[in-house]
Amino acid sequence: MFDIGFSELLVIGVVALIVIGPERLPRVARTIGHLMGRMQRYVADVKADIDREVELEELRKMRDSVQQAATSIESSVQSELTKAETDLNQAAQSAAGAEGTSTSSADAQVSPAQQSAPAIEEKKEAVASAIEEKAK
Repeated sequence: MFDIGFSELLVIGVVALIVIGPERLPRVARTIGHLMGRMQRYVADVKADIDREVELEELRKMRDSVQQAATSIESSVQSELTKAETDLNQAAQSAAGAEGTSTSSADAQVSPAQQSAPAIEEKKEAVASAIEEKAK
């Protein structure tokens, strides 16, 4: 704390012995020792409180960033889900319209719903994986 060497301590001790006297010097030294111990404990407590506050502030910032990330993931999953639902509804409507106008012959063409089925399945899988990631 203070940069005091042995020779400086020796000079302080001799001056204290002359000023205070040999009878009261042990009592004064003990009192100074107790005060120094209290001061060191107080400084250590203040440092610990400051460290705790800094860590608490860091945890709050981390919590806020995690909440923002969760919110953004939730909104992206919700938008993908809405998009997939819209695509599925459009595919179902086009499939229903195509069934009404198509012939039932063996060499009939593939309907638009059948053509979009693999894409719809891929979107379903993407949405399902996004939901699983969000759940984790």
